[in-house]
Amino acid sequence: MKKIFFGTDGWRGILAEDFNFSNVRLVARSIGMYILDHGLAARGVVVGYDNRFFSDRFAAEIAGVLSGQGIPVRITDGAAPTPVVAYAVKLYHAGGGIMLTASHNPPEYNGIKFIPEYAGPALPHITGEIEDNIRKTMDAAGRETDNGGSKKAAVIKVNPYPDYARHMNTLVDINAIGEAGLKVVVDPMHGAGARYLENMLMHAGALVTAIRDYSDPLFGGGLPEPTAGSLGLLREKVINRGAHLGLALDGDADRFGIIDRSGEFITPNQFLPVLLYHLYNVRGMRGPVARTVATTHQLDRIAGRAGQQVFETPVGFKYIAQCLTEKGAVLGGEESGGLSVQGHVPEKDGILAGLLAAEIVAVHGKSLNELMEQVAVEYGSLYSERLDVHTSLPEKERVLRLLKELKPSSLGKRRVAGRNAVDGVKFLLEGGAWVLVRPSGTEPLFRIYVEASTPEELKEIQKDTKTLLGL
Repeated sequence: MKKIFFGTDGWRGILAEDFNFSNVRLVARSIGMYILDHGLAARGVVVGYDNRFFSDRFAAEIAGVLSGQGIPVRITDGAAPTPVVAYAVKLYHAGGGIMLTASHNPPEYNGIKFIPEYAGPALPHITGEIEDNIRKTMDAAGRETDNGGSKKAAVIKVNPYPDYARHMNTLVDINAIGEAGLKVVVDPMHGAGARYLENMLMHAGALVTAIRDYSDPLFGGGLPEPTAGSLGLLREKVINRGAHLGLALDGDADRFGIIDRSGEFITPNQFLPVLLYHLYNVRGMRGPVARTVATTHQLDRIAGRAGQQVFETPVGFKYIAQCLTEKGAVLGGEESGGLSVQGHVPEKDGILAGLLAAEIVAVHGKSLNELMEQVAVEYGSLYSERLDVHTSLPEKERVLRLLKELKPSSLGKRRVAGRNAVDGVKFLLEGGAWVLVRPSGTEPLFRIYVEASTPEELKEIQKDTKTLLGL
């Protein structure tokens, strides 16, 4: 049996190979042990699931294990997005939540994500404790020593949607969306977010067209990941219908994708600065902003002019969540498509992102592209791109050794103004450009993130970085 471990966003595995009923029960029991050890059992656990193969059956199995341990369970009465399950943890004052999802992974995967009582991603010390419990529950031959308990705590079905929708109305200017008469195309990509975002927009008064809004465990033959390459149908519908926006969600609706009215894909690195600009200059909010080490420094420029602090975190929304809960951040975001704001649960939420995009377009009466240009005029232009460089295992080891000690004074013709190792190795270059090199944790692969003031400069820095690393 493969070792079960919790990565950046939970445990994921291939269905029938390692993600099977036996292992799901093992993980559920280990999470139950964590709940019991921390005196949280009386508060119960929320269990939710997405549209993947057997997710509902796995969720029912988890509920049975927890019930047998004497832990009351609230299980969603149908597929639900990860951010809705996180909100349910807060709503019901639960001791934690378990979400069955593999997010944007291929259809053959499923996964388990644990959401602690603070309603955000589990931090490493928490998942480490759960992994220790897994080891305690196995015998020397790698077999589960106990399938559950003999107690029978209550298991009830719940529907957190109405309360979640009311909560969204406190975070988003719903009236502005309705008054603007926005035309929006929504693409849940066959995921658990179907009928959430579109229903809220319709309730606000927007004219909504929904595509790929029904359950399909094969996700139409693609990945439920809202990237430029996967949103061709959404782009086509936006242009053909003359819509103001196209809004997409990933498989469990915690990440977002945006198509502007021109049909252009708006990256998270482009949207996050527009959102922060709106929060500061229209909403009048004040407070720090949190971003991962791989996310645009345009946020730094906007926050700096407003006299606000920026917290740079390792990659992983769990670190952003800490800034939202402990440091009063008004916005936390990452270049991979996750964000949350002050007043919401500290979990990334693609539904919230879509509603905020609609609010921004409605309030400003401009396209997102026009607002991006406005931000560039006021704060300067920045262009971002991630480059994936595949290599061999020996080459990966060589580059890792090199990076550990690498402290160049220049990169190509640009002076290196600073270096940090928050996550990977990041070089700050003169003129505001930067480059980050991060190794994949599972593949012979390096991710090179670059941000620069022009597309030409960006390409030069990519080339200079590959030369420096011998890739």
